[in-house]
Amino acid sequence: MSNEVIVGIDLGTTNSEIAIVENGKPIVIEDVGRKILPSFVGMGENNEVLVGEPAKNQYVLYPERTIKSIKRQMGEEAKVEMAEQAYTPQEISAILLKRLKGIAEAYLNQPVHKAVITVPAYFSDAQRQATREAGEIAGLEVVRMINEPTAAALSYEADQKAHKRILVYDLGGGTFDVSVVSIEDDVVEVVASHGNNKLGGDDFDQEIINHIVEHLQQKSGLDIRESRKTMARINRAAEAAKQTLSAQPFVTIEEEYLDEHDGAPVHLSLELARDDYEEMIGDYIDETLEAVHIALKGANLTASDIDEILLVGGSTRTPLVSQRLEEEFRKQPRLEVDPDLCVATGAAIQAAMIAGADVSAVLVDITPYTYGTSAIGELDGEFYLYKYVPIIHKNSSLPISKTEVFYTMVDNQEKVKVQVFQGEEPDALNNIQIGEFMVEGLSGAPANNPILLKLELDLSGVLHVSAIEKQSGLEKSIVIDNAISRFEEGEMEAAKERILEIFGEESTDAVVVEPKIDSHHAVVQARALVEKAERMLEDASAEDREDMVNLIEAINDAIAKEDYAALKEPMDQLSDILYYLES
Repeated sequence: MSNEVIVGIDLGTTNSEIAIVENGKPIVIEDVGRKILPSFVGMGENNEVLVGEPAKNQYVLYPERTIKSIKRQMGEEAKVEMAEQAYTPQEISAILLKRLKGIAEAYLNQPVHKAVITVPAYFSDAQRQATREAGEIAGLEVVRMINEPTAAALSYEADQKAHKRILVYDLGGGTFDVSVVSIEDDVVEVVASHGNNKLGGDDFDQEIINHIVEHLQQKSGLDIRESRKTMARINRAAEAAKQTLSAQPFVTIEEEYLDEHDGAPVHLSLELARDDYEEMIGDYIDETLEAVHIALKGANLTASDIDEILLVGGSTRTPLVSQRLEEEFRKQPRLEVDPDLCVATGAAIQAAMIAGADVSAVLVDITPYTYGTSAIGELDGEFYLYKYVPIIHKNSSLPISKTEVFYTMVDNQEKVKVQVFQGEEPDALNNIQIGEFMVEGLSGAPANNPILLKLELDLSGVLHVSAIEKQSGLEKSIVIDNAISRFEEGEMEAAKERILEIFGEESTDAVVVEPKIDSHHAVVQARALVEKAERMLEDASAEDREDMVNLIEAINDAIAKEDYAALKEPMDQLSDILYYLES
């Protein structure tokens, strides 16, 4: 391919994907036969970086060397520890993005420099900018960020031409969003959104984990919460149980030799019924339905006005989700779109539009938040210094620019302080302050000197704020791209260098498609698979054990000969056997 390609990326809490539009069709790019990259990052015993499946496999053995669900911490100041080193959430996300970038470059056989990255519709300004920073650290220009439900609607629209109102219910590993979307004449318009950035499948896992911990305490008197390694095993078992309960009414959760208590080994064998699991997560589902009704109200619609329900995110496979939505809307959710892949394909469609490809849909996205300032006014019948004055309202179409006029309070006033807030509360101090600046050197006019405050929100959700003295034209402006954890000067370059050092690359301009890069990753995956298989040998039947030993030898032989193409078949066969043994 000679033209520059813009990729679409779904940077998820649990899994991530990268996609492109090829020959007019969006495709999710595979890596070693898999379209989904688990959002795990780790450091191996030799300080080699592990990304995806190898890191996920390592998590059970070395949780202190592995990071998962980093998306939930984007936009926060706190760092995370991995192998006794502290990293910002942006740096961990950058490692994931760099791996995805490498997957695309290997497929395209050319460098990738630009991306559209999806974010939850309810991501704050700080979380969006942290995502942009992660892209920059990874060597990607984030040309656009679009909301995940919007991307899913774009993916759905590729096969739909009729006028429809769609409810996009997006329940991922760590976040929840719901959007009301109108599709008509190739225009995809987001009408209203609502959500919760701290609600997702991880919370469902935690309910099962709590159930297991309580069971073990009652049965053996052992509190396993102090052991990171044991809790990592329980975490994995809980996630597997959740997935099984999506298809089966019961699951038996079994883990041998979890720990010791009074000199005796502690084993876990616990049956969990789907009905009991659904009771555990019922409050979370209720919370998502409250958000659904808020979004409907924002769109001035009722449940009967919705034509289709689109499910997004792996957590929507929980049967209770479809059941409750069907009860609310009297219609079954549509199943044509893969809930794990549709966000990435929608991002690829948006990326192709930006690149000038012939893609028919036109996207109209919205802001899920209200933005404004504070001013002296009346609140609850009393004089108040911090009355919230909304300027850009929630559910406004992007991009948007709004200007309001404010007035000085005293004669010869020389400066004004501008505070910018995000939120819906009439008391500005109950909202999130995302920025402030001083406008100094005013003309010294009498009181009621008009000051124009202009807020512009771009397509990526970045806010530009300008204050202008009308009389003199004096202007002060800022770009509010991260209210919480903006990198200090020099920190961005330091982060880039650190990630390059982790990956062992010599040049930022190098095309990361050299055989040794891909082969290294394949070898890491192969060795992780072999280690897992060796741990499970004693539990296998004689026939399976013989097959496993032969496949392990084939994998080790391919590694020794550096015949990396020969790895795929024995790895696939060994993965199938391990899956059978674990199920």
